[in-house]
Amino acid sequence: MKIRKAIIPVAGMGTRFLPASKAQPKEMLAVVDKPVIQYIVEEAVASGIEEIIFVTSNGKRAIEDHFDRNFELEYRLEQKRKKAALKAVSKIGKLAKFAFVRQAKPLGDGHAVLTALPFVDAHEPVAVLFGDDIIDSDEKPALRQLMDVYEKYGDPVIALQKVPKKDVSKYGVIGGKSVGAGAYQIDRFVEKPPVSKAPSNLIVIGRYILTPEVFDILPSQAAGGDGEIRLADAFNTLLEQNKALYGCKFEGTRYDCGNKLGFLKAQVELGLKHPDTGSNLKRYLKKTIKSL
Repeated sequence: MKIRKAIIPVAGMGTRFLPASKAQPKEMLAVVDKPVIQYIVEEAVASGIEEIIFVTSNGKRAIEDHFDRNFELEYRLEQKRKKAALKAVSKIGKLAKFAFVRQAKPLGDGHAVLTALPFVDAHEPVAVLFGDDIIDSDEKPALRQLMDVYEKYGDPVIALQKVPKKDVSKYGVIGGKSVGAGAYQIDRFVEKPPVSKAPSNLIVIGRYILTPEVFDILPSQAAGGDGEIRLADAFNTLLEQNKALYGCKFEGTRYDCGNKLGFLKAQVELGLKHPDTGSNLKRYLKKTIKSL
């Protein structure tokens, strides 16, 4: 079945970006000239997604406003004949069909997905993209690469990235075997293992294709010790039921905008690619590096 919908959980408080995130969602922090969340939505749309369900929380109204039309702004830009700015602003609300639902309590990423399920038809697979990661792909969008793996096997798919072995304890890590073309059949899913016990150096990134088999598990999935329902636990339950789970080692550069260093890297590297800033930023960086 074709994947038409994506769930984007954005209910987190963004405490790692305080005080900047005190009065605005961290997902609305700009990288060059677009908020982080717009990069993620554009990746979904470029992959073929038609409808997007945001799982929000109190204080996230700016995200709703960003993907709504601003008639007064568009009128003023039109009157001032700022055609490029008008085009950039007016296309945002037309990227996809948007729906918004609030997660009443911070009960985990699995609970966030459950919150969005009333917007998903029965027996319908859905994409999930988390609001921290920008993935810059020159050719095929990262989510489209996951969708290709889903279309081949028909089972849930997790985005994967290789990291140095010493870093695996910070992430969810998978074990399994390569089945070619960047795809892996997963047989283990371990959350933040010690380096000595990690089954691989393939970590899980915040992109998924979920199927009804996962949705059937989530309502009865036991919460972890922190009281939160985790997708990771649902994937383990899926494997315990001897059901298939795949991974996709995507091609592209990932920027973890959920931490300050990753956010700064995104600013620099995407700024170098931007037609308005690239050449001047490159000269500035060369001059700055020489002075260090």
